[in-house]
Amino acid sequence: MQYGGDYNPEQWSEETWVEDARLMREAGVTLVTVNVFSWSVIQPAEGVFEWEWLDRVLENMHANGIDVDLATGTASPPPWLTEQYPGVLPQDENGVNLWPGSRQHYSPTSPDYRRLAATLVSALVERYARHPAVSMWHVNNELGCHVAYDYSDNARAAFAEWLEQKYTTIKALNTAWNTAFWSQRYTSFAQIIPPRKTPSFPNPGLVLDFKRFSSDALLDLFVMERDIVRASGATQPITTNLMGAFPGADYWSWAEEMDVVSNDAYPDPNDPEAFRSMAFSSDVMRGLKPDRPWLLMEQATNAVQWRPTNARKQPGVMSAWSMQSVSRGADGILFFQWRQSRAGAEKFHSAMLPHSGEKSRVFREISALGADLKVLPQMGTGSRARVGIVFDWDCLWAVEGPAMPVTLDYHAIVQRWHAALHRQHIGVDIVSARSDLSSYALVIAPLLYLVTDESAANLSNYVENGGHLLVSAFTDVVDETNTFRAGGYLQALGAVFGVAVEEYDALVLPGTGGPGYREASFTVDGTSIRGEYMVDELHPETAEVVAVFSDGPIKGSPALTANGFGSGVGYYIATIPDDAGMTSILAWAAERAGVGPELTGLPEVVEVSRRDEHLLLINHGSEAVSLIIPADASEAGKKEERLELSFQGWTWLHRP
Repeated sequence: MQYGGDYNPEQWSEETWVEDARLMREAGVTLVTVNVFSWSVIQPAEGVFEWEWLDRVLENMHANGIDVDLATGTASPPPWLTEQYPGVLPQDENGVNLWPGSRQHYSPTSPDYRRLAATLVSALVERYARHPAVSMWHVNNELGCHVAYDYSDNARAAFAEWLEQKYTTIKALNTAWNTAFWSQRYTSFAQIIPPRKTPSFPNPGLVLDFKRFSSDALLDLFVMERDIVRASGATQPITTNLMGAFPGADYWSWAEEMDVVSNDAYPDPNDPEAFRSMAFSSDVMRGLKPDRPWLLMEQATNAVQWRPTNARKQPGVMSAWSMQSVSRGADGILFFQWRQSRAGAEKFHSAMLPHSGEKSRVFREISALGADLKVLPQMGTGSRARVGIVFDWDCLWAVEGPAMPVTLDYHAIVQRWHAALHRQHIGVDIVSARSDLSSYALVIAPLLYLVTDESAANLSNYVENGGHLLVSAFTDVVDETNTFRAGGYLQALGAVFGVAVEEYDALVLPGTGGPGYREASFTVDGTSIRGEYMVDELHPETAEVVAVFSDGPIKGSPALTANGFGSGVGYYIATIPDDAGMTSILAWAAERAGVGPELTGLPEVVEVSRRDEHLLLINHGSEAVSLIIPADASEAGKKEERLELSFQGWTWLHRP
């Protein structure tokens, strides 16, 4: 179990480095990330490198038994680089340069940036590939965080090349994008530009492919640097810090290229449900590489500085959220950063060692957490979850594209389905529509608007072989090119659900007011469920109608159907339920699929999560709770036990 955080010794005198090492040992630090933003210090001019300070940093860490996750330093180009090569700067959709003065001010496809970054990484690994302090390599930093989409001429040239590789002929592209509409037909790939600001809606096919290209362009930077590190003979694992279900990059494809998945997570302490979003982010990371542990590369010990209101973490929250990540597969708990900066844009961002020093509450909690992590038992990576939730970046990009019938936040809606299971203490994995789903009794695929032929075949096989598949409105609308299949809606998965979708109707969005329908209600097992955003008009073919709408624009039409398909069942919800409705429907579907909670009788604010043979219980409520824990069925004669959990208190249980 690794423990530590980002370490930026270049901000401090060498006398401070000695104190840093002493306090790191006291806090139980085992790993620090070094050199994330040091390009201007290492390379003060093109062709000039100054390594001596970094040599001493690595030697200091190694002498004190602390490993180094050595970053490549490419996340923030130095001033001399942008002065000499201004063409590396990215541009927004209005063609405006994003100027130096902060970080990530580079076009991912700029030949000059890529050449100079490659030179830096080559020199770095030549010097440190076999250094005994280096236990991991860290490529760039939060790729795409500030510039997920670059619209510069660099991007234009690279996008045209990417499109030609994908479609081969301009005729195939014109067909995929339906460029006959609005006189957009191209005669060469060179005519195509990124979706810069246009007078009206840009072509949705172009927008979708540009987002795919942008994800690939960022991934290509990672692969470029990774391959340089590997070519040097370095054998340490290589990672880059992801950002939960970040909308700018398809992390399913990224995970295939990474040795170790790592995550940055900053839920808002002001949000009473933040622990659920933290759980979702952790489950995304575990899902990317289910057979390997992941690292929580960054989190805050206390407050951050970039929200309109930056609340501190109450005592115990940092420890509870850290253990939550461990229970969901993390084998490392790290923070940004070790020592709080005295100046600069992050001087109000908390750290392991805050401005108030080693006598502070934060440092006491940090040291206590370090001690707790040292005594954890050896654990595998399995969640043993019997429920999967599909998260699909193509769906995200397509459903949030231009000229849509209703505004939908794919990430938020999928996370709400996850939270509905979390409230019921049902373990869940985040999966792809292409994943092996055979171990799951129930799979939920919310807003599966875009369905490829491959995904449709995988989901159909899952149900045919005994799985229970639950989807919501606006499912199976378009194919991978963002085009309707012949026949309209639900053409790839219609047999699974046994219904035809004639049309949809949009509801007034929650909280917007105005005339029209705000909701459409129906009842399942005596529980009233409110639908939001939209409704689908269903016509049952082979499906059983479980519930009908009691109000709304299609009153009397099926709201929930169930269809036997092979050995399994497909469930179609003809709307998007509110939070309470999601909880009710999932309780109903889980029971039908034979899925139950990890433990029964727990309040919603007490979380239970499994990691192989171990359960973690955390009290996220504002008051202490007294729990009755059922006896372990695997241990004959053992009785139930009473457990007291304080606010943010947590405990591990061994439950094979």
